[in-house]
Amino acid sequence: MAYIFGFIVVGLIFLALHYFTELTRSQKLIVAGVFTLFISSAIMYNLFVSKEQEKVLAVIQKYKQGQTLHCKGIDVNASMFDLSNTNTFIGKKNTPHYLEIIRAQECK
Repeated sequence: MAYIFGFIVVGLIFLALHYFTELTRSQKLIVAGVFTLFISSAIMYNLFVSKEQEKVLAVIQKYKQGQTLHCKGIDVNASMFDLSNTNTFIGKKNTPHYLEIIRAQECK
């Protein structure tokens, strides 16, 4: 849906350029191309962030289910690490990983 909305916006901008400016056709196409590139980049960035967020949520769900995660060569589980509000795992007291911080994005 975002794709359609983005291209409608580019079309409307192109129409506004067509009727309300004295730019040449090639200049209008360049402006429309830049807007298209900008909107396409924003859409791709949003898709990337969405996939990363889904990955982090899956990692957190596995942690809450009691499964052992593998992060940066370290086994992360509920007995050795706490989950913070910032989606990081912090090593518990009296464990070999005391106060070690591991981001959930780094886990599999």
